[in-house]
Amino acid sequence: MNIEPVTGAEHRRITAELAQLGLLLPGTLLHRYGRCGKAQCRCHADPPTMHGPWWSWTRKVNGKTITVRLTDEQARDYQPWFDNARRLREITAHLEQLALREVEADPRSPHQT
Repeated sequence: MNIEPVTGAEHRRITAELAQLGLLLPGTLLHRYGRCGKAQCRCHADPPTMHGPWWSWTRKVNGKTITVRLTDEQARDYQPWFDNARRLREITAHLEQLALREVEADPRSPHQT
């Protein structure tokens, strides 16, 4: 029995979407505000006036968190790549669910009780 986890039309739709994704950037892009280390600075006042905003890109590299500041222009240019990475994760999760559904429907699979 040859099981294909995705119907023909759905497979073509997913394949076409994957082909259109383009570049991917892992991690998170944040617009941040923060405090500095100077005790007398306005960012430590009550109420505080934080420094920023600035763009921050955070990701894991070999188990370590790496954070890079980006300019407004870089954030604008890279945002579609972050969006592409998120969409790829969504598509992968969808494909996993389709495969699990097929395994559960396979008469050869032991069913849990």
